[in-house]
Amino acid sequence: MDKINMDELYAKAREVADRAYAPYSKFRVGAALLADDGTVFTGCNVENRSYGLTICAERTALTKAVSEGRRSFKALAIATPDSDYPVGPCGACRQVLSEFMEPQAPVRFGGNTPERVDTTIGGLLPYDSLYELGKT
Repeated sequence: MDKINMDELYAKAREVADRAYAPYSKFRVGAALLADDGTVFTGCNVENRSYGLTICAERTALTKAVSEGRRSFKALAIATPDSDYPVGPCGACRQVLSEFMEPQAPVRFGGNTPERVDTTIGGLLPYDSLYELGKT
């Protein structure tokens, strides 16, 4: 596998976070998802006054990619510029991402400080027994 430039992927996530629609939480999120073919799909959070209808940046990026015919991804970066510390994806996003990414796929996330967290999909969702069901 080619070396993945997580700095570049994170920069794309940070850039798209500025497009977030977050008038209620004031918490912008950007995501950049690297497809197996090298295409990067970005997404931002889009809030609604009925919070249950809000869509996260990670699922926005994934939905865009799937709608363009991609089904396999090799890396993810998430930027939360309104946070003083790195904030990882919510549980729903972790579950949805695990449907399309190998457990060893790298993930980077960070806030508005230089601190970044580097982990994997498996690190975000350990003991994902449902992942094995998708292999059959």
